[in-house]
Amino acid sequence: MLVLTRKSGETLLIGNDVEVVVLEVRGEQVKIGIRAPKDVRILRKEVLEAIEEANRSAAIAGNTDALARLVGGLAVSGKAEGK
Repeated sequence: MLVLTRKSGETLLIGNDVEVVVLEVRGEQVKIGIRAPKDVRILRKEVLEAIEEANRSAAIAGNTDALARLVGGLAVSGKAEGK
């Protein structure tokens, strides 16, 4: 990890296309601005992690529902075949 010290108004560049500007420093909060091409996805990490967790939870719930339908279908089929 590269660690840099920047003051308000200072800039850093990432590659040729991404510019990060320190806009304001207030206590423990830092306000930054990012200039990047429209095709560059910029996300806050905690938002991405929340989306990933929601997707995992939905996948687990979906798999549980699908399994319940499958098991329920087998039980119904088994009863029908046994008669």
